Amino acid sequence: MADTKVYVPVIAAFGKDGLLLPLELTWEDGCTYIIDRIFDIRPASAMKAGGQGDRYTISVNGQQSFLFF
Repeated sequence: MADTKVYVPVIAAFGKDGLLLPLELTWEDGCTYIIDRIFDIRPASAMKAGGQGDRYTISVNGQQSFLFF
């Protein structure tokens, strides 16, 4: 996954405690990827996009990346 900001559709689920957990994402080319693991969730500003939200450190096919909500 590139270091460029890309908006992608994400399928997510809410846990019993209300925590939003991303499960899979669909890349620009239409391929769907399962999120293998979530390493970290923290409040963070999306500096390139502007605004405040949560930053998920995820693994997709063994590649670590960030997902902002």
